[in-house]
Amino acid sequence: MQDLANKVAVITGAASGFGRELAIQCAGAGMRLALADLDEAGIGATIALLPAGTETVTRRCDVSKPNDVEGLAEATYARFGAAHLLFNNAGVAVSGPTWTTTLDDWKWVLDVNLMGVVHGIRSFVPRMLAQGEPAHIVNTASAAGLVSPPGSSVYCVSKHGVVTLSECLHHELALDGLPIGVSVLCPAFVQTGIGHSERHRPADLADANPLGEAYAEQMRKAIAAGRLTAADIARITLEGVREGRFYIITHPTIKQAIEIRMQDILGDRLPTNTLRASRR
Repeated sequence: MQDLANKVAVITGAASGFGRELAIQCAGAGMRLALADLDEAGIGATIALLPAGTETVTRRCDVSKPNDVEGLAEATYARFGAAHLLFNNAGVAVSGPTWTTTLDDWKWVLDVNLMGVVHGIRSFVPRMLAQGEPAHIVNTASAAGLVSPPGSSVYCVSKHGVVTLSECLHHELALDGLPIGVSVLCPAFVQTGIGHSERHRPADLADANPLGEAYAEQMRKAIAAGRLTAADIARITLEGVREGRFYIITHPTIKQAIEIRMQDILGDRLPTNTLRASRR
């Protein structure tokens, strides 16, 4: 998808982080926007940063709820009649040892990070196919979808799921020659607010890992040390869409850890702690 002008971008998690920067850069390319998030005030702040005259529709949307995502699709098509670029971007994170991870941790993260992407695909892909125009889907995974650092089992499971879901979707669309491209976005540590995603945690899923805070603090420090910004990630992502790339790996240094993991698998070795390997 080369020319984005006058096309429609749908962005979940649009109130902050990658979602906000994707909205700004998509609007800068002349796109019309459907913006969704739980944080309605944050969506308003995003809109205030867009170029004057940008056409938008907004929706309060909990991506873990299929009816909310279906409502987003209905609102998008009612306003614009099409969706050309879908960013399944909303995400949350928890940390801590696997054996003390709570069922609430699992449900919350998997429902948002993995099922949120599932709901986006189910609600938008049939409509995209019916509109008969080329389209593209970007699913936000993470470098944690390609490696397995300790203390991140819930997050990694959700993001590994997004990677393989995206690969399967790509194969299925390509086999039938359908005009929808797919990319999976796999950034490493970036300041986006995900280190404080507990602010959006539902009260009925509040039972958190009792040993999680120490791991979460390490993650927040790593995020704070990240050199790329959310705006950098958005720019790299749109470049990837225009180039038709499937794997959008924004931090090239993570490729060493991915290679080590693949060598462990192929060589029938014990898995390497890629956090330590990446610090050598």
